[in-house]
Amino acid sequence: MSAGVKIFSGRATKDLAKKIASDFGVELGNVIVTEFSDGEFQPSFEETVRGQDVFLVQSTMPPVENLFELMLMIDAAKRASAKSVVAVIPYFGFARQDRKDKPRVAIGSKMVAMMLETAGADRVMTMDLHADQIQGFFEIPVDHMYASTIFLPYIESINNGNLIMAAPDAGGAKRSNSYSKKLNVGLAICHKQRKVANEVAEMTVIGDVSGKDVILIDDMVDTAGTLTKAADLFLEKGAKSVRAICTHAVLSGPAYERIENSGLTEVVVTDSIPLKKQSDKITVLSVAELYSSVIGSLVKHESISRLF
Repeated sequence: MSAGVKIFSGRATKDLAKKIASDFGVELGNVIVTEFSDGEFQPSFEETVRGQDVFLVQSTMPPVENLFELMLMIDAAKRASAKSVVAVIPYFGFARQDRKDKPRVAIGSKMVAMMLETAGADRVMTMDLHADQIQGFFEIPVDHMYASTIFLPYIESINNGNLIMAAPDAGGAKRSNSYSKKLNVGLAICHKQRKVANEVAEMTVIGDVSGKDVILIDDMVDTAGTLTKAADLFLEKGAKSVRAICTHAVLSGPAYERIENSGLTEVVVTDSIPLKKQSDKITVLSVAELYSSVIGSLVKHESISRLF
C-alpha cells in the first residue's frame, strides 16, 4: 500500500502527522524549516519526492504562518516533481468567512481555496468544515470527512438510554439532528443572539431537557462562550448532565478557564488541533486512523463513501 506514497508534516500538527504515517505504515518524511532572523522561513524536503504521491499534513489555525507554510510545502513538492500533492488539512482555518455576512468584508475561505490551488495542490482532504458549501470554492477534488465516524462509537459507549442531542445554536441544528437520528434520541436547540463576534448576548432553549443527559454537538469550540452558556442553561432547565462533542479544539482566549468553571461534565474533541494545555475536563480522540484509511483508499482508487 505504501509504495510511492510519502507523508510529510508542517510544524502545526506534527504529532498527528506522525500517528497518521505510523498507522499507514510509513515513516514520516523529513522536512526541515529554515528560519531567518527577520522571521521569514523556508521549508525543505530532505528526501526525494519525484514521482511520489505526496500527502502534506498541516492544520491552518492561527497564526497565518501555518497556512503559508503549507502553501510553501505544496510549491516545493510540485517543483520537486511529485506525482501528486494532497493537502491534508485536519482543521481548515478561515472557514467561518464563508460568505458576505455584512458589507465590505472578504470571503476568506474562498481566498484560501484559491491560494491552495495556485500553490499547486491536486486535492484537499479535510474534516467538519464550518460550512459545507466551502467544498464548492475549490476547482479540485475535496474529500470532506465527518468526525461522527469516531464520535458515534464514543457516544454509544456512554449511552445509558437517557441521552438527548443538542445544538448550541440554530446553525448547528442540522449537525445535531443527524446524530439524534442515528442514535434514535431526542433533540434540543439553543437559540442565541450576538451583538458582537465571540460574545453571546441572549440565549434560550427549545426542547425539553429535564432529567436528560445532554450532549452538545458542534464543529469547533473557540472561546467556549456559547458552549458553556448553553451547558449552564441546560442545567438550569433541569438537565441531569451536559457533555460537549466538538471536532476542532480551537480554544482561544478564556476558553480553558470557562470550561473549567462551567457545568460541563466533559468536552470531547479530536487532535485536529493540538491542545495548548491539558485539562481534566477535555478528552481527545485521535483522527489518525481515519485519515490513514482515507489515504489508503485514495492510493488504491477505492471508494471512501463508507466514511460519510
